[in-house]
Amino acid sequence: MLKRAALFLIKVYQVSLRRVLPQSCRFIPSCSEYTKLAIVKYGFLKGSAKGVRRISSCQPFSGKYGYDPLD
Repeated sequence: MLKRAALFLIKVYQVSLRRVLPQSCRFIPSCSEYTKLAIVKYGFLKGSAKGVRRISSCQPFSGKYGYDPLD
């Protein structure tokens, strides 16, 4: 149930809000796509944790960018 709700919210974000905001993602795939893939592969808890960790590294002082696949 939580997994479906999280995937639905990510989809709503991707269809609506992400289209309006300027492109600023430092990683490929984007953080929302990465989180969606992680939730599908690992389940709600572990996938969400991986998504939060990825989003927290998406800031100017981290020095990280580029292709970052789901492991």
